[in-house]
Amino acid sequence: MMPFKKHARQYDLVVYGGTGYTGLMISEFITSHFPADTKWAVAGRSARKLEDVVKTCYNLDSDRNPPQVEVCGLNDNDQVALAKKAFIIIATVGPYAKYGEYMFKACAEAGTHYLDCTGEAVWHAAMIKKYEEAAKTSGACMFPQSGVESAPSDLVTFSLASLIRSELSAPVGDVVVSLHEMRSAPSGGTLATLIGLFEAFSFKQVAASHRPYALSPVPNAKSAPKASIQSKLTGAYHVPNLGLQSTSITAGTDAAVVHRTWGLLQQEPVLQNQAYGPNFTYREFMKTRNIVTAMAMHYSLLIGGVLLAFCSPFRNLLRRFVVQPGQGPSREDSAKDYVEFRGVGAPDLQPSTEKQALCRAWFHGITAVFLSGAARTLLEDDLGLSGETKIMD
Repeated sequence: MMPFKKHARQYDLVVYGGTGYTGLMISEFITSHFPADTKWAVAGRSARKLEDVVKTCYNLDSDRNPPQVEVCGLNDNDQVALAKKAFIIIATVGPYAKYGEYMFKACAEAGTHYLDCTGEAVWHAAMIKKYEEAAKTSGACMFPQSGVESAPSDLVTFSLASLIRSELSAPVGDVVVSLHEMRSAPSGGTLATLIGLFEAFSFKQVAASHRPYALSPVPNAKSAPKASIQSKLTGAYHVPNLGLQSTSITAGTDAAVVHRTWGLLQQEPVLQNQAYGPNFTYREFMKTRNIVTAMAMHYSLLIGGVLLAFCSPFRNLLRRFVVQPGQGPSREDSAKDYVEFRGVGAPDLQPSTEKQALCRAWFHGITAVFLSGAARTLLEDDLGLSGETKIMD
């Protein structure tokens, strides 16, 4: 294990929202995988529930420092005080459009590194607009959307681009990522976020945040290959080396983050040796069995999206039947969670080549793994990353 960076804060990291479903998973992962002398805390509104989290962590490993308890309300003053105590905040209190801004603002202004697991690209866009300059001034690194949305897609794309650069000495052209398999049920917080998104933002705002390069600091006029009329009507796409694909519910949200990464790599001088290239494009789909299932997914998403955006009785009805915030699958079911992504990347070469880079990435306990792993990356002086990738003719 590498030593943590030296800093003057009371805590290495704080899990804000530690009593919720996702916060508890992250706390358990930190207990099982971080150094025993990690200085950390769990934070939330209920001291009693936080003490239960501490007991759970102690029962997992009684030989390590248990987390401290920080009672923190949803108000600005509490969150500013908490942010100043921590080197890193992992924020799991959502929906973020409703509850997330105070902590984001507090970290940006206090120089506290920040991670969350929102899937709200429109909220992410609003936070960039409001607090990017404050974060640049304070030195805070802000990483929204670092859970299942949208870290896997971002990392698969980065791996493909890195492989093409190293093996073919070329920038990357078109990248396609597929949600190949998913055996996982959403938490109550995720469902609450989805249902409430259009109560916090207009359809126009959401659509704007999902346009290509909407979150990128660098504009790009390059557009992804156009879909055929048949694909537009059926939602079915055949992608070489990935097979038959359908419309993905996460495509717009993940593309926003991947395109922002493209822009940051293009913009920052110290990162330009990892830049994807000027002709980079990105598409995301979901693996499907046949055209019938592709059409069912496509039109379910289309009709469901319209109802969520424009029909408040439909949103209210959904709330009565879905898992509530703070709840999620049972511990036994969570242990079986499995998500697999696959991706293909084409080199940007003239004359063109048939070579492609392929990537396969699979995960268990995905949100806890990504948020905790990202925090540890920020805490350590250096950390090497690797994945399963290869070039195919």
